[in-house]
Amino acid sequence: MLRFTLFIPFTLLVAVVSGFAQDSAPKEATQAATPQTVSGPVADAEADLVKSDWKAAQAKLEPWLAAHPADSRALFDAGYAADAQNRLDDAASLYRRAVEANPQSFEAHLSLGLLLARQNKFDEARPEIAAATSLNPVDAAPAMKARAWRALAQIDRNIDTTEASNDLLEALKLSPETPDDTLLAANLADQAGEYDVAETAYRRVLAKDPKSADANAGLAHLLITRKQYPEAETLLRAALQQSPGDPALTAQLAAVLAAQDKGEALPLIQKLHAAHPADPAITRMLAEVLAEAGDHAGSDVLYAQLLAASPNDPALLIGHGENLTRLLKYAQAFAAFDKATQLDPANADAWSGLAFAASRTDQPSITLHALTMRSKYLPEVPSSLFLWATAYDTLHQKSEAVTYYHHFLDLAAGKFPDQEWQARQRIKLLENKP
Repeated sequence: MLRFTLFIPFTLLVAVVSGFAQDSAPKEATQAATPQTVSGPVADAEADLVKSDWKAAQAKLEPWLAAHPADSRALFDAGYAADAQNRLDDAASLYRRAVEANPQSFEAHLSLGLLLARQNKFDEARPEIAAATSLNPVDAAPAMKARAWRALAQIDRNIDTTEASNDLLEALKLSPETPDDTLLAANLADQAGEYDVAETAYRRVLAKDPKSADANAGLAHLLITRKQYPEAETLLRAALQQSPGDPALTAQLAAVLAAQDKGEALPLIQKLHAAHPADPAITRMLAEVLAEAGDHAGSDVLYAQLLAASPNDPALLIGHGENLTRLLKYAQAFAAFDKATQLDPANADAWSGLAFAASRTDQPSITLHALTMRSKYLPEVPSSLFLWATAYDTLHQKSEAVTYYHHFLDLAAGKFPDQEWQARQRIKLLENKP
C-alpha cells in the first residue's frame, strides 16, 4: 500500500497576510499601534503608503526615525513599507521595535507574527499572533481581530487540533463564517479522525465551489484513508478536469490507481515526477510504485537519492531494504533494516525485514530477536512462523523447531508448497521418523 501524505498549504495565513499587507493598505497602513498625534513627516509617509509608494514613504520615515527611534507608529509604518517591498529582515526588525516601543500594539504584534509565519518560523510567530488576539486594533474592528484568531488557528492546527478549533470558534464570534473557515474545520475534523464531520464540511465547500482544489484534495484524502478507492478515483478525475495538471490532485490519483493495481498509475506518476523532479513526496511515491511494479533496481535509485537527503528516515530505509532483499543483496538489506529498527523500535515492518535479512545472512540469533520484537506489534503469519522454525533449526534447538514447523503447516494450509514440503521433511528428520 502506498504511503500518501496529504499536504495542504498555509493558505489562510497567506490570505491573511495578503489582506493585511496589500488588499487593505489604504485603510490599515495609516493606523498606528495606539491613537496618538501624528507628526507631519509620518502623516506624509502614510499618504505615500496609501498610494503604495513604498520608497517615498521609506524616504520620509528613515530621517524621522533617526531622530525619534521610539515612535511606535512610525516604526510600524516603516516595517509595513519594508514588508511590502519584500525586505523581510528589515520589516521584522522594525515590527519588533514597534512592539518594544508599544507592547499593546495589536497591529505590530499581528504583522510581525504573520511575517514570521510566511517564513515558516511558526514557533516565533505563534506568541506574536497570540498576543494580538489579547489586544484590540486601533479602530476596534472585529474583522481585524478575527483575522488574528484565524491565523492562530492555522498555526495551532499542526500542534493541537482542539486548540485550533477553539481559535476558529473565537474568529467566528467576531465575523461570519467563510468558505476557508469551513475548509479549515473540515481539515481539523479529518486530522482528529472525525471523518463523518470532515466529509460533511468538505462537501459543503464543494457545493459552493466545485473547483476548490483544497476541498477536493481534502475529501479525496478522507476517501483514501477509508480505502474508498473507486469513489476517490471518480472525485479526483472530475477535480482534475477542473484543475488540469494540479500536482497534489494528480499525486492522489496516482496513489488511488496504484492502490487498485491499475497500470496507468506508473506512467501518471512518472509524468508527474518528470515535471517535479525535486519534490521528495512525488519521488517517494514513484519509488513505491516502481517497487510494486517489480522494478526494484529503478526504485532503489530513487530511494538512494531520498536517503542522501534524509538518511535517518525509517520509512525510506525500509523501502530501500525491501528493494535490496528483492535484488538478493542481503547484507546491505540487513544494514538498512538494522538502522531502521534503531531509529524506530516500534516499526514492525523494520523488524520483519531484519528477521528475513538475518536469516539470509546466517544470523539465526538475530532472526529470533527480530521476530520477538515483531511479535509485539503484529500477529504471526506463515512466513514469520517459517523463519522461527528455521532459525531454531539452525541453532539445533530441535523441540522449538518442530513446534514452529507444525505451527507453520497449520497456518500455511497448502499455500506455500515448497516450504511446506521442507517443513515436513525437517519434522521427520528432527523427530527421527522413517
